[in-house]
Amino acid sequence: MEAVALSEDLSDSTQGSDSDSGQQIYFIPYSWWRDAQDSVLGDSDGKRGILYVTSQASSYAGPMKIINNIFNSDLVFNLKREEDTVHSGENGEVGVSGRDYALVPAEMWVQALRWHSDSKAAVKDGKCFSAAEDDMTDVYPLQLRLSAPRETNSLGVRITKKDNAVEFFKRACKIFSVESEMLRIWDFSGQTKLCFTNEKSKLPSYQRQSDEIPLELQVYGLSDSFKCREGKKDERAAQHSTIANSCCGASVMMNGSGGITNSNFIRSLWGSSYEAGSLGLTGLQNLGNTCFMNSSIQCLAHTPKLVDYFLGDYGREINPDNPLGMDGEIALAFGDLLRKLWAPGATPVAPWTFKSKLSRFAPQFNGFNQHDSQELLAFLLDGLHEDLNRVKCKPYVEVKDGDGRSDKEVADEYWRNHLARNDSIIVDVCQGQYKSTLVCPVCKKVSVTFDPFMYLSLPLPSTMMRTMTLTVVNTDGNSQPSQYTITVPKHGKFEDLIQGLSVACSLGVNETFLVAEIYNNCILRYLEEPSDSLSLIRDQDQLVAYRFIKDVEQVPLVVFMHQLMEEQYMHGKMTSSFGIPLVSRLCNSASGSDIYDLYLKLLKPFQTPRNDSQECLDSSESATLEEVSGTQDTTPPVLGGGVNPCYGNGADSPLDFGFQFYITDEKGTSKDKKIVMNEIVEKEESKQLNVVVCWPKKYIAEYDTRLLSSLAEVFKSSLFAKKPQESVSLYKCLEAFLKEEPLGPEDMWYCPGCQKHCQASKKLDLWRLPEILVIHLKRFSYSRCFKNKLETYVDFPDDNLDLSTYIAHRSDQLCNRYMLYAVSNHYGSMGGGHYTAFVHHGADRWYDFDDSHVNPISQDKIKSSAAYVLFYRRVIEV
Repeated sequence: MEAVALSEDLSDSTQGSDSDSGQQIYFIPYSWWRDAQDSVLGDSDGKRGILYVTSQASSYAGPMKIINNIFNSDLVFNLKREEDTVHSGENGEVGVSGRDYALVPAEMWVQALRWHSDSKAAVKDGKCFSAAEDDMTDVYPLQLRLSAPRETNSLGVRITKKDNAVEFFKRACKIFSVESEMLRIWDFSGQTKLCFTNEKSKLPSYQRQSDEIPLELQVYGLSDSFKCREGKKDERAAQHSTIANSCCGASVMMNGSGGITNSNFIRSLWGSSYEAGSLGLTGLQNLGNTCFMNSSIQCLAHTPKLVDYFLGDYGREINPDNPLGMDGEIALAFGDLLRKLWAPGATPVAPWTFKSKLSRFAPQFNGFNQHDSQELLAFLLDGLHEDLNRVKCKPYVEVKDGDGRSDKEVADEYWRNHLARNDSIIVDVCQGQYKSTLVCPVCKKVSVTFDPFMYLSLPLPSTMMRTMTLTVVNTDGNSQPSQYTITVPKHGKFEDLIQGLSVACSLGVNETFLVAEIYNNCILRYLEEPSDSLSLIRDQDQLVAYRFIKDVEQVPLVVFMHQLMEEQYMHGKMTSSFGIPLVSRLCNSASGSDIYDLYLKLLKPFQTPRNDSQECLDSSESATLEEVSGTQDTTPPVLGGGVNPCYGNGADSPLDFGFQFYITDEKGTSKDKKIVMNEIVEKEESKQLNVVVCWPKKYIAEYDTRLLSSLAEVFKSSLFAKKPQESVSLYKCLEAFLKEEPLGPEDMWYCPGCQKHCQASKKLDLWRLPEILVIHLKRFSYSRCFKNKLETYVDFPDDNLDLSTYIAHRSDQLCNRYMLYAVSNHYGSMGGGHYTAFVHHGADRWYDFDDSHVNPISQDKIKSSAAYVLFYRRVIEV
């Protein structure tokens, strides 16, 4: 038995027709059709068919002519339309020979397959059979062209070697040979009459202007291996059973925009006990780093309702005039590709046409570089939506405030407004709605909106936290600087940093921190605003937390910066400035000697062990420090009196001996005024005093300048550090996504109350869930210097994702439980990764789609740290 799927090649059409010209028809043995005809058609008028018989082509000498020359090979014949309509089964044995065929609409053919499958299965005690795998390889494509000469009742048929592979062309010659016996065809679809002059107005405009109408056939069951089994009843029963059980509308759909309207078979594919056969298990060739595209396409190509839709008559809904769309070309290219993937016995498909359209409308995917499968998926869903948007003229919709109305009323209004401008199969299946609440940190203004979403991008909890290293410097001169590494929320506030650091270093209740960013050995800025976002702090920044007593917070600051008296090599580089600025508090009436004593006090933790010849200097400095600290006589030291023998060379003071102090600017680049020992230092009220201290070369060895210069970056990433495997549940990722957090500085919100932009806090809530829920796991992070991939293992449910507790508005009409049906995986690193897809194919069967290779995979291997995009479908509760 042979069945030929006949379909109009509408791949270049950009819009559907109101007629049925785009509907597929199938070329099948009439005797096989007649058996199922009564069950399919009943007593309807559709039992009438138009009879065609082969006749001599008017321009050729015989009933059939094969033109052979060096340039061309054509098979040409005519189908003559009989004037009298012939009823099926009218003439006894008419239509029972091997040369009689029928043309039937696609849905009728599928119903006939089901009828034969049921009847044959009943013969075998009700057991269904699966045909051998090579049965499905008996399908092959055949291109032909039709023409209708003026003022005639005949159709011209031309099959060229140019349009077809050599082997397929040879098979066509055998099928349509009329030398030995006349060929008769009954048309029950009514499609062939559209080719005649008086009916051409019903054809698409691009076909009306053409002398030939291109057709594509999918020929099944005509290989030698099939013919040798043709007479075996049991094997024919198995064949029919496999076709009926696995075709599901998708199996019999070929290229074109027409399609099956009865798609119950597709829906049944997702049942728990349905035998799917090999349909849909077609790979995609890698065109050169296109695994990212193949992975996303395979996941979408196995999305139940999208398969149903694109194997149907989706061409009617293409919107070529949508300025936000792509002239319908993306939808047509995707639909054409999906049909090829679901064709029976299809071999791996090379998606060149789709790649070309993609590169044209999305230049970021041009060329053959590796890209992100989720970015491709986002573009494709949006492009399909706009190409298939049923709204031809989008109305203007004004957003209204809640004005005290209930959330449900406001959410429904937002959704109606959205549907007024956006109505497509993508909206029907993939779009949901979430509630977004913004709160101004200043005036506490609350703004609530209800926005649509196509997918959820969930952060991994490990990416929600951030480790930060700071250097803590005591301002009492009693201890050396210490480094602390703490963990804070990645999108947290500065107060989170202070709280974590306070716990880490056991900050007293009477103590506080002054945090500063250090750059080029000077203070670049102070971090004092508790509500500032931590995203303002970069990983390469260097932070110092100066530890103070709270009681002196109102006393002005003095900042000491260090410089060498002449440039020299220090720690392997030529420098004049060095070290961490030292900070303390100093009253407004301080003298030069007070500043000197305070500086020696802050330097004390950095002193290196001295020899005996330096004890005199040590005792002098110690005495000075003790007097300053109050352990000795609190009278200010007299440094200008007689000559101290410890200083030698007639030096009157430590200033004369070594250090030199100058008032400077915040960057330490100028030396405005030298500080004199007994003079009061004049400075503006409540303003910090910046002092640059010039060091003599001899002091470098007496202090640990390496410790003084030790300053860690906030986060030092290592290219070769391997992190331990982390594990987290999908529910934790969802909770992190829904958690309230402040907006980043690049996402400032304009507060209508304050009338200025601010970093508001934002809270998301799920409000309306779609039928197909796409979840993107944010594994990739980007910074100014590094790109990183998180290998966190996410434990996601594969059969019962219950979101009932996470949705703010519960509807008794819709189920909030989901089942996994596809996964887009990414293996490897940012620079050299590879994408694959896992797809559920009925019952408990899963398949691994690795470009052109498709192999079964056990369900326990579906979960891995490579899972990148998850595809869930809503569970239908009975």
